[in-house]
Amino acid sequence: MNNHANSITHSSNDLLPSGSIQKMDSEKLQTSLNKAAENMVPRLRDRAKETAKLGKLPESTLHEMIDAGFFKILQPKRYGGFELQAKDFFDVQIKLAEGCMSTAWVLGVVAIHNWQLALYDDKAQEEVWGDDDDTLISSSYMPVGKVTIVDGGYKLSGKWGFSSGSKHCQWVFVGAMVPPSDGQAADYRTFLVPREDYSIVENWNVSGLQGTGSNDIIVDDVFVPEHRTHRALDGFNCSSPGNLINTSPLYKIPFGQIFVRAVSSSSIGALQSALNSTVTINKERVGLNDAKRVALDPSAQYAAADALRVIDESKTIMYRNFDIMLDAASQDQLLSLEERIKMRYDAALVAPKCADAVNQLFIHSGAQGIFREHPINRAWLDINAGRTHVANNVGKLGRNLGGSLMGLPNEDTFL
Repeated sequence: MNNHANSITHSSNDLLPSGSIQKMDSEKLQTSLNKAAENMVPRLRDRAKETAKLGKLPESTLHEMIDAGFFKILQPKRYGGFELQAKDFFDVQIKLAEGCMSTAWVLGVVAIHNWQLALYDDKAQEEVWGDDDDTLISSSYMPVGKVTIVDGGYKLSGKWGFSSGSKHCQWVFVGAMVPPSDGQAADYRTFLVPREDYSIVENWNVSGLQGTGSNDIIVDDVFVPEHRTHRALDGFNCSSPGNLINTSPLYKIPFGQIFVRAVSSSSIGALQSALNSTVTINKERVGLNDAKRVALDPSAQYAAADALRVIDESKTIMYRNFDIMLDAASQDQLLSLEERIKMRYDAALVAPKCADAVNQLFIHSGAQGIFREHPINRAWLDINAGRTHVANNVGKLGRNLGGSLMGLPNEDTFL
């Protein structure tokens, strides 16, 4: 096993010397990771234009995050990971988003896969991490694959979109329905496929989150053995094969509750960045047409205050919910369906609230805000892009919550 990332090393002297990670407790490790993320923000901000132009993360950014250990936060210790808590990971993601939301988005989505791989049969974990525990996985969970049941596994074909960070990864998770057999219902699974068995279509040409490299994935009649699949039902019941070997309560949190935070939480950090820029610019800015200070405009004041509220509220609810989840997992208890529906709605609320808040900050930046080089412009584009992810469809999830409160059946399968 390669334990390269078991030491947090980097040229910056704010990170830990090689080998010291083994001597740290979780609290000190968390503090060090947060400090490394904070110190990386200015560098990410400097690289933001390059990141957007490349349509993926610069290699310098990717390797800096690997060296800092960010991808290891939720990875099992037995494969070189840190096994910290979910909120520890999202603290790092949110902080990085203050420098570049595309970078934070890729970290969120890709590192969450290290958590999901811990739920797989150990044979799959060994295949991915056995020789190099820095190996990364991208994904597209759309249930669009065509599956044929064969001896020992499945034949898989399909085309999946929006695989963030795909050019940086050596494996991919793709979603598909296993057709019903022997009287059983159709079964949604995540299929783990190695790089040599899929192609990447580089078609990421977008206005926001430009640096995420969320390209298409094509799989053409590839064999996937049984052990490289993960049943959604097992994830729901917290009874996946990997739970037998990765026994930390961390891995008994429902996958549907942790993945959705990976595509909503970076908006919080990007909104913080936009708020910081708005305050700095508007403190002394005077309108060219009316010669009045923007800081005295009541609507501008309210926009800043409301953005701060959204940031604080979003973090507070996320921390509370993860505390509830961890407490249940520590006692080997499953969350109720009612709790899961409410928590999914809580997660979906983050992106639209951040989008509404950044839109108001954008309006109060004046006409200068429409220029690409304006500090708020990229955050405005990125947050609104992230808002479109299906997991952030607050209307659908809100209707499901309201309907369930009034006795209607649950319609969400990703809980």
